[in-house]
Amino acid sequence: MFHSNNINMKITLKQITIVMVFMICYACDDYLEILPEGQENSENYFNSESDYQNALVGVYDLLSTTYLSNVLGEIASDNTLCGGGNATDVLEWQQIDDMIHTADNAALRNVFQWMYAGISRANYIIEFKDKTDFSGKDQLLAENLFLRSYFYFELVKFFGDVPMYLDGRISIEETQSIDRTPKAQVYAQLEQDLNSIIDDLPWQQDQSGRVTKGAALALLGKIYLYQDKFSQAAVVLDRVINEGPYDLVNDYSTVFLNSNENNIESVFEVQYSGGQEGASFDCFPCVEGNVAAGFMGVRWLGGDFSPYAFGFSFNVPVPELYDAYEDGDSRREATIFDVDAFIAANPPAPGEDPITYSEGNEHTGYFNHKYLPYQEAILPDQNINHGNNYRAIRFSDVLLMAAEAYNRGGLGDGVAQNYLNRVRERAFGDSNHNITASGASLTQAIWNERRLELAGEGHRFFDQVRTGQTNSIPGFTDKNVLFPIPRIEIELAGNRWPQNDGY
Repeated sequence: MFHSNNINMKITLKQITIVMVFMICYACDDYLEILPEGQENSENYFNSESDYQNALVGVYDLLSTTYLSNVLGEIASDNTLCGGGNATDVLEWQQIDDMIHTADNAALRNVFQWMYAGISRANYIIEFKDKTDFSGKDQLLAENLFLRSYFYFELVKFFGDVPMYLDGRISIEETQSIDRTPKAQVYAQLEQDLNSIIDDLPWQQDQSGRVTKGAALALLGKIYLYQDKFSQAAVVLDRVINEGPYDLVNDYSTVFLNSNENNIESVFEVQYSGGQEGASFDCFPCVEGNVAAGFMGVRWLGGDFSPYAFGFSFNVPVPELYDAYEDGDSRREATIFDVDAFIAANPPAPGEDPITYSEGNEHTGYFNHKYLPYQEAILPDQNINHGNNYRAIRFSDVLLMAAEAYNRGGLGDGVAQNYLNRVRERAFGDSNHNITASGASLTQAIWNERRLELAGEGHRFFDQVRTGQTNSIPGFTDKNVLFPIPRIEIELAGNRWPQNDGY
């Protein structure tokens, strides 16, 4: 998951797989697997700093599976349609798009399994955190606790109340004896964990993708915001804004270029490496590249369509999103790729074939420009092995969260306007489109701005749910504020977990 100038994630994972007693089992019915007695295990590990670092790499590696949150957070919203080759292509995504998903949806089970796999890996380190001392250990443990908090937050966004495992390895017996933890209690634990690590993290790391103080503060601020704890959110988000090294990139169109990763706007970024290792449809969690990018590309047929690569036409923006941008807003073209406009602007040279493409399901002519695949991936399957980093938390997101906290918390509409207009001035290149509204009108302006600024990044559905603005989602009913707990996970837990209402 880290780039070639950083840790070689694949090699490290091969080294540490045999020492984990609980590992994700992609081919099994459960997301936890116990190795036979007598194999090397964690009791014989964690004897040196390198052991801890290698184990931490294993936790970071599960961030790669959050590509699914990026896709589902858009197609479940009013921003995009599922698309694909036909109406049954990746049926579990199609069902979520149409709001007809059930507890047997395979994509939702993947989210559940993969996030708990990351939590399980983090818990190994927590269990043996006192075994060996070394310089920098507090920072390592802080990074690990952030990652666990990040995985838990993803679970709560999707499922609400979720079982919470905190202290280490989990036996099969425990999975059948622990209840779903109320969402408020999960949030309280995440608040406690994140507050406890902030002082142990630096503002900047030598290695791209490592957790920073800003990432911890921003995630904490988002968790506060999701609970309408506006005063607490404002305090920690202000620290990111006023103390951190972050700023907006001047040119919005460059924010998501592969050549501009980990830029000054990046607060937390998931690292993908499309050029290091091969990839396979047999095991998406094994892929070191960004799977989502390949799925969201155009179905090119011929001609010179560089710098882009072939894709499977999923997650296609709707015309209503394109039309939501005002004239002069630089984010429209940077967010929404108009394939016909691209072809018109790139006529073939004499003797060359024109650029052509095949229309997929629910074709709108638009694609997610932020995560289009580029021609840099390698075999065995270059269609899903791309190096587009996922910008999980951007500085503009922090500004808009802080604006919302100040406005909705009654803490000062002037500050809220200032944060909001920093984002808009970057978008338009001047202050002529600044917002002067206050109160409820300012609240709506901030929410609208979040849609425009963050479209294509996987946040829209969860923003709509938490703000109650779900009327524009086709097929949405009250039960859809949460996704169902996967049925098989309930069965594996001894049928002790109640299902979410309506499923």
